[in-house]
Amino acid sequence: MKNVKCPCCGAAMKRNGKTKAGSQRWRCRGCGASRTVRYDDEAARLREFAEWLLSKESQADMPGRGRTFRRRTAPFWRIWPMPDVVDEVHRVVFVDGIWVARDAVVLIACTERRVLSWHLARAETSAAWRSLLSRIAPPDMVVTDGGGGFAKAVAAEWPGTKVQRCLFHVFYQVRRQTTTRPKLQAGIELYALAKELLHIGTLRQADWWVERFMQWCDFWADSLEEKSLADGRLVYTHERLRKARRGLAALVRAGTMFAYLDPALAAEGPLPATNNAIEGGVNAQLRAVLRNHRGLSTPKRVKAVFWWCCAHVECPKDARAILEEMPTDADIDLLRAEYGVDAEDVGAPKKWGEGLVWEELHHRARYPCSTE
Repeated sequence: MKNVKCPCCGAAMKRNGKTKAGSQRWRCRGCGASRTVRYDDEAARLREFAEWLLSKESQADMPGRGRTFRRRTAPFWRIWPMPDVVDEVHRVVFVDGIWVARDAVVLIACTERRVLSWHLARAETSAAWRSLLSRIAPPDMVVTDGGGGFAKAVAAEWPGTKVQRCLFHVFYQVRRQTTTRPKLQAGIELYALAKELLHIGTLRQADWWVERFMQWCDFWADSLEEKSLADGRLVYTHERLRKARRGLAALVRAGTMFAYLDPALAAEGPLPATNNAIEGGVNAQLRAVLRNHRGLSTPKRVKAVFWWCCAHVECPKDARAILEEMPTDADIDLLRAEYGVDAEDVGAPKKWGEGLVWEELHHRARYPCSTE
């Protein structure tokens, strides 16, 4: 039996017939006040929506063949699940971006077990990366695949953090230029060097690899300077090998290839050299969610990524807290109206995160104290 309390005196109430509409009427045993009780099931409907979104079930599998489900959960597509500020200092943070449309990428930061933060942008620019990093306490080391603008952003937001370039992405970029079956001897040797990157475990091996790479550059320097005539102009004959050489040389100069072997950082235990934690633990799961719910519009695809990230933080919020705290489409429209920014007049800006609306949602202040 439901235990209904009187809002006036707090005493228990008993059933007292029905109203004309058929609702249960309750009467207070103490003061005699009469009322009806309306149960709010919005949080329960939100949980139902989130469980469906993160599952493999289609709308047709839901009760009512999807029509009832769509009617019950339609309001929740307006919610934008946003991350909290991360004050805890982590040893290693992995960052990457997942593209959900041609001009929409969600930048994600995570540890080996949990998602830390996420940010929506139109491209992987330094401003977008700074918006993501500014909400996370600087870790000891960050692992990245070398997305555009990240180097500038991490130097500005996390100047004391070591940057480790994902060695698998380094190998893949060389392989893309040489192919898996290079015909030239220079390509064969460079491809072999790139494969060795995946098996380096000590500083001595790293130094030996750098030395052999420099020897390769010296030995093939004259050959890579050769030019040939193409379309009436002189071009480098081995431009693909030159591109692979430039990429490796830049990483060697920057010192981001073997940061995981730094004795000061590795004193507490081995560090990762690749971005596998975010590629397999986050990106693969997000692609599965988008694949299970094919046909969503771009805003809904972005929100699906947001919902997954929100469910995989260290302390996920319950449905009632999400309803009370998270912004909606109406909140964004209100900010646009207040600042005189029309969505149709925005066009295609190079950086999503520069707008007033998004800055309001991301709180540019570094580590704001919630008690102030």
